[in-house]
Amino acid sequence: MRSTGVTLGSGQRVREPAVYILATKPYGTLYVGVTSDLVRRIWEHRNNAVEGFTQRYGVHRLVYFEQFCSMVEAIEREKELKKWRRAWKIGLIADSNPDWNDLWSQISQ
Repeated sequence: MRSTGVTLGSGQRVREPAVYILATKPYGTLYVGVTSDLVRRIWEHRNNAVEGFTQRYGVHRLVYFEQFCSMVEAIEREKELKKWRRAWKIGLIADSNPDWNDLWSQISQ
């Protein structure tokens, strides 16, 4: 996994654009998203603060993410991943997170 951001001396996080994949369970329903603040956005999904697909289908497990230097790059990657076949997305997740662990604890510290 890539780094999850830098914390400033004041405790404030530096935001980094990211693409992420959420899942209901290993090999379950997948959701691909993009954000400028990964910790905030995943918190919103996990707490059903966002109406829509992830709330409706209970897609809350963070199983994959990539961080970028710019939002433009992150959006381009999101569009690319959304065009991928499901099997390719599963392969991407399995390569970096073979046990489909929830990565929330890694980014929320």
